[in-house]
Amino acid sequence: MLMQRGVDVLIEKPLALSLNEADQLIQTARRHRRIAQVGHLERFNPAVRAILPLITQPMFFEVHRLSIFTPRSLDVDVVLDLMIHDLDIVLSFVSSAVKEIRAVGLPILSGKVDIANVRIEFDSGCVANFTASRVSTERVRKLRFFQPQQYVSLDYSRQDVLVFTIGDNAKSPGTPSVNPQIKVAKPPVTAEEPLYAELKSFLNAVRQRSRPVVSLEDGRRALATALDIVSAIQEHGRKINLARA
Repeated sequence: MLMQRGVDVLIEKPLALSLNEADQLIQTARRHRRIAQVGHLERFNPAVRAILPLITQPMFFEVHRLSIFTPRSLDVDVVLDLMIHDLDIVLSFVSSAVKEIRAVGLPILSGKVDIANVRIEFDSGCVANFTASRVSTERVRKLRFFQPQQYVSLDYSRQDVLVFTIGDNAKSPGTPSVNPQIKVAKPPVTAEEPLYAELKSFLNAVRQRSRPVVSLEDGRRALATALDIVSAIQEHGRKINLARA
C-alpha cells in the first residue's frame, strides 16, 4: 500500500510470509518504481563488509547463531527468526543455486522449532552447515569458511575477523603462527553500528534511485531457502514420528 502511494520502503526480514507475497512486493516495487530494501542487518556488519574482498571460492561454511531464550518472535520457527540472517550472508557469498537441503529441528520451549541444524549443498560443490538456537545458555554469532589455501573466521558480535592463509598466498603481510607456513592476519574493520549503516544505505539508495544493498530479490532468495528448510524439518519430523509440541 505504501509503495502504491509513492513511498520507498525498508522491510524487516523475513520479507514476507510466503513466496507469493514476496513476488507481489517485487512486482509492486517495479510497477511503481519504488526503492525497496530488506532489513537483513548482518549485511551491514563491519566484519562482513571487511571480508567481502577476501572471498574467492568458498567451499565449506560452519555457522552458529545461538541465543538465550526470550519470549519474543515465538510465532515463527528459529529458521525464520535467527538462521535467516546467516542464510542471506552465505547465499550472497556463494552465488550458486541450492542443490540439496538436509535439516532437523526441535521445539523445546515453544510450539515452534527452537533449535535447528541444517546442511546445504550448492551446485558449486560448496557445503554449508548452520546451527541456530534460541534456547542456548550463551550468545554466539560466528561464521567460518574455508576456501583454497585460506580459512576465514568472523565474529558478528565482536565485529572481528581472522584470516589464516597458507602457501603462496601467505606471502602477504601477516603474523606468523606456530606453523611458519601459515600467516594469521586481522583485516581492518571500520567500526559502525549495523543498524545505522543499514538506514544510511537505504537513504542513499532512495536519494540516488539506485539498487539497495539488500534488494527484494535478495530477500526472496533468503526466504525461499528458509521455507525449504522449514519444510525439510517438518518432513524429517514425520519420518521419525516426532511429535510437535
